[in-house]
Amino acid sequence: MLSKTSEYALRAVLFLARQPRDLPVRASDVATGLGVPANYLSKVLHTLSREGVVTSERGPGGGFRLTRPPHRTTLAQVVEPFDAFNSRDLCLLGRRRCHDDKPCGAHERWREVFDPVIDFFRETMVAELLEPGGEALESLTLEGGARGTER
Repeated sequence: MLSKTSEYALRAVLFLARQPRDLPVRASDVATGLGVPANYLSKVLHTLSREGVVTSERGPGGGFRLTRPPHRTTLAQVVEPFDAFNSRDLCLLGRRRCHDDKPCGAHERWREVFDPVIDFFRETMVAELLEPGGEALESLTLEGGARGTER
């Protein structure tokens, strides 16, 4: 459902959410920590910066950090700059527009699945993915240790 770019954006935001809020993290460090291409991730982070999801600081001590705390950032805010799944007229069969007035053959069945998925992204906060016990997320800090979500 998500493009590779949206997946990288979500993983990067989760990585940043695990870092101390007052310390910016260089894009190269995020890329290394996630095992993704640095140039590609840098572009993703700059897009997130333009969208207000992360803040970018230049200079020797610069880098990226979340603009808002993880409990105030939705998954939709992270992935919508890259994927158009937020559009109610998205067509599973690839039509430019698919809506109730001119539905495709899959419109009604797709809507039953699609609406709850959109709701999930709009209602789920980044902090919810950082809950204790998320073993895969524990390795997303620069130091490799667990961090709380109170920021």
